[in-house]
Amino acid sequence: MTVTTAAADAPEAPPRARGRRRQELAAHVFMTPWLVGLLAVTALPMLASLYLAFTDYNILSSPEFIGADNFVRLVDDDRFWASVRVTLTYVLVSVPLQLGFALLLALLLDKGMRGLAIYRSAYYLPSLLGTSVAVAVLWRQIFGHDGLVNQALALVGIEGSSWLQNPQTALGTLVVLNVWTFGSPMVIFLAGLRQIPHELYESARVDGASVLRQFAHITVPMLTPIIFFNLILQTIGAFQSFTQSHVVSGGTGGPVDSTLFYTLYVYQQGFVSFDMGYASALAWVLLVFIALITAVHFALSRYWVHYGD
Repeated sequence: MTVTTAAADAPEAPPRARGRRRQELAAHVFMTPWLVGLLAVTALPMLASLYLAFTDYNILSSPEFIGADNFVRLVDDDRFWASVRVTLTYVLVSVPLQLGFALLLALLLDKGMRGLAIYRSAYYLPSLLGTSVAVAVLWRQIFGHDGLVNQALALVGIEGSSWLQNPQTALGTLVVLNVWTFGSPMVIFLAGLRQIPHELYESARVDGASVLRQFAHITVPMLTPIIFFNLILQTIGAFQSFTQSHVVSGGTGGPVDSTLFYTLYVYQQGFVSFDMGYASALAWVLLVFIALITAVHFALSRYWVHYGD
């Protein structure tokens, strides 16, 4: 009788605590699809790929454990080194050009021109379409032997080149394509420019600072966190580029492996040669390399990225 009375007289949880529990339950419910996707689409395939990297697996037969042979094989693989050279060249050239062009357009759009939303949307559109198959096919037509570029050159009496068939220029066309997709970093730069206090520019103008000195001593230092953010995103994206090379080169990486991106070589080994074990090893090498590059960026950022303090 006493126990029953005590239970009946026990105080209920306060409304604020009950509300908090309901919010936590709702948060877990809404996170469940993301967690399922993380496990089923990302985590489990990554673990399976890590296991396959140490096996000889051709899809048709069971994996056979071979230790680190796939990683040792990389050392003597000439096409592996060719893909590394092409990808590094692509990243080192296209990313700075893309970020520089995006910052230039952001500075122009930050002048408060009319129809800013329209211009911003128009410039952002290539970033949405730049990695699509349709744009890659269009790029192949533009730089083809009878494409728009050569037709424009013919109007001024210049004989065009076979841009996509020439090993000296084939990679350059893909660099131009990546620079053309400047919309995403440009929008981020524009948002960063809007956060710089105008009082700094007014004080600089009172002191007689030129436009270039204002850009060098105000805009760039205040924008370094945004530059760093865009640099990380665009570098990782450039290392993972695949569609452009696959479509423009017809999946071969030619001519003479001049457009053989690393991801394209992984695809060739895994889905053309059916050497899934070796392809998995290649993929993990890329993952580790991108992680190291990102870590180096973060380590060096302390010397040039300026935050609020």
